[in-house]
Amino acid sequence: MQRINVEIKARTYHPEEVHELLAAQQAEFIGTDRQTDTYYKVPKGRLKLRQGNIEKALIHYFRDNEAGPKRSDVSLYKTGKQAGDLHEVLCSALDTLAIVVKRRSIYFIENVKFHIDEVEGLGSFIEIEAIDKTGKIGEEKLRQQCQYYLNLFKVQPKDLIEVSYSDMVIAGAEANA
Repeated sequence: MQRINVEIKARTYHPEEVHELLAAQQAEFIGTDRQTDTYYKVPKGRLKLRQGNIEKALIHYFRDNEAGPKRSDVSLYKTGKQAGDLHEVLCSALDTLAIVVKRRSIYFIENVKFHIDEVEGLGSFIEIEAIDKTGKIGEEKLRQQCQYYLNLFKVQPKDLIEVSYSDMVIAGAEANA
């Protein structure tokens, strides 16, 4: 499935307040998922296999490293119960770039998805993903939606994260080497 997302990632120091704000907005709580994302070395974009109880998918995406709302072109294949088998095949064909383990609370308001993440070794984060699965919403509207929620959550520019969790894990490993 091909789609366009406009998304942000930001550090949060008060994840409980984000939960409360989402509840006040009557966001649909999907659940809390323990996820392992395995990133693979690929020649273009990023490729990760997400293994969790709620979300299970092979995800290939292109996204620039920049702070604030940014476009991400995503191809997603829901793996279901085959994720373990797929992981073995991918590991035999590709080198592993990084492994990210997190506890993720998932919410939705219409086409906007929210993650409140506790990432092992990195801390607490919020992600906002305005999603256009059909091409009918458009990038400008997606950016407006992201900006609305950035303002609602009072995200400060200094807390915006430019890179993926995989980049952060790699940087941490290099710093400790």
